[in-house]
Amino acid sequence: MMPPDPRGPSHPAATAFMGMSVLPFDQLQQLWGPPIGAALVDRQAGFSGVSTDSRRVGPGQLFVPLVGERFDGHLFLDKVLAPGGNGAAVAAVARRDRLTPAQASALAESSGRPIWLVDDTQEAYQQLGRLWRRQLGIPLVAVTGSAGKTTTRELIRATLASLGPVLASSGNENNDVGVPLTLLKAAPDTAALVVEMGMRGLGEIERLSRCAEPDVAVITNIGTAHIGRLGSREAIARAKCEITAALAPDGVLVIPACDPLLETALAEVWKGRVVRVALADELANLAPAARRPDLVGRLDSQSGEERLLIQGRESIRLPLSGRHNARNLLLALAVAAELGVPPEALQQLEVEVPGGRNRRLQIGGIEVMDETYNASPEAVLAALDLLATQPGRRFAVLGTMLELGDRSLDLHAEVAKRAVSLELDGLVIVDGEAEGVAMLREAASLPKLARVSTPAEALPYLLDWLQLGDHLLLKASRGVALEQLLALLQAQLT
Repeated sequence: MMPPDPRGPSHPAATAFMGMSVLPFDQLQQLWGPPIGAALVDRQAGFSGVSTDSRRVGPGQLFVPLVGERFDGHLFLDKVLAPGGNGAAVAAVARRDRLTPAQASALAESSGRPIWLVDDTQEAYQQLGRLWRRQLGIPLVAVTGSAGKTTTRELIRATLASLGPVLASSGNENNDVGVPLTLLKAAPDTAALVVEMGMRGLGEIERLSRCAEPDVAVITNIGTAHIGRLGSREAIARAKCEITAALAPDGVLVIPACDPLLETALAEVWKGRVVRVALADELANLAPAARRPDLVGRLDSQSGEERLLIQGRESIRLPLSGRHNARNLLLALAVAAELGVPPEALQQLEVEVPGGRNRRLQIGGIEVMDETYNASPEAVLAALDLLATQPGRRFAVLGTMLELGDRSLDLHAEVAKRAVSLELDGLVIVDGEAEGVAMLREAASLPKLARVSTPAEALPYLLDWLQLGDHLLLKASRGVALEQLLALLQAQLT
C-alpha cells in the first residue's frame, strides 16, 4: 500500500479555476485582515484561482492547505510559494497552529508572497467559495435529502439548461470541501449553479448552506440513511432542514408533500415560501389539515413511453424510469418554474447520471439495472419497485446498507420482505453478518435464494440462474463494492 500523501486531496478538481476573472487581494483583507508580508500586496492585484493540492497550483492562484487525518498541505507551503517553484502561487492561507507568525514572516520574506494566518483553512476555503459566489451573483440551487440527491441534482441541471451554462456538483463533492470547490469552479459565463449537500451529522448542512447561500433549496425526502448516526428520522428531518440556514429571505424551498416529519421540522426554522410537489395518486394520503401541493403530476405510460402529466396539462417525457424519479422530476420542474424556464424548454430533457445510479446495461442479453454506487432503505425499495415493473423474470443482488444503527436488522428485513411481495424470481444477498441472516430469513420463500459474503461469490449463482431476456438489479452501499460483480458479469457474459 502506498503511504498517505500529506499534500492533501489529489484529484484534478482540487484546483478550482475562476475563468479570466480575478478576486482582488483587498477582499481577502476584509475577510482576514492584513497578511504577513502586507507590504508585498498590490491592492489592485489579486488571484485567478484557488488550489488545495500543492501538485496542481498554477501561476496566479491562491494556495489553501487543508488538514486531514492522513494529510497536511502545510508541509509543502515553501515549495508552493517559491518563485519558479511548484506552481509559484501568488499567496497562501495557513493555520495558526501549523505556522507561527515568525515562520510565516520568514516564508513571506523569502518567497515574496503574502500569507494570511487563519484559525481554520477549511473554513477559509468555504469563505472563498462564498466570496466568489457573491461576486458572480447568479442563481444557486442547493439540493439535499436522504435519497435521490444526485439524481435530482442532475434533473435540475437538465431543466435549467435553456438558461445557459449550468454548473453542478460532480461526483460526491457534496461536503465541506466539495461545496466550496464547486462554487470556485464557476466561470463568469455560468448561468446557474446546482450544489448537492450531503451530511453525516447535525450542523454539516448548516455550514454548507452558509457557504453557498442558496436562492432555491430542495429537500428530496426524509428517510433512514445515516439513522445510525442521528438516532431517529426526526433528527434526520432537522438536519436536512438546515439547508434553510442561509436560504435567501425571498428564496423558496421545494419539498415533497405528504411528509409530516418534514413539515414539523421545517416549521421551526423557515418562515419563507415553500413549494410542495406530489404525484396524483399520493393526494389520497394527505391528512385533512395538510397543505395542498402546488405542483401535481401523474404518471402516464399509455403512449408506450413514461410521461409525466403536469396539472393535467403539460406532458413531459420521463428521462429516468420509476415513480421515485417521477417525484424527483417534479422537484426539478418546480425549481425550473421558480427560475423562469419556459415550459416549451422542458419537453426533451437529456439527463446523464454518474455511474452506479439509474444506469441500464445490456450484458449478454441480460438487462442489468446498475445501482451499485450506494444504497439506503428507501432507495432499495424504490429500485425493487422499478424492477418489478419489468417484463419477464426478475432477479436482484442486494448488499448491506450501512450506518443504520439499531434499526439495521429491521430495515434489512423490510427490504427482503419487499422482494418477496414483488415475487422476484431470485435474490442473492451479499452480506456475511447478522443483516444477511435477517434478509435470508424473510426471503426464504423465493424460488431461488443465496447468501454470500463477497460480490465475487454471487457470480456462480447468477451464471446458473440467468437466461436471455432476464432483468437483474444490483444495489448495495458503497462499502460493499458491488461494482466488482458488474465487471465479472461483463467478463463472463460478453
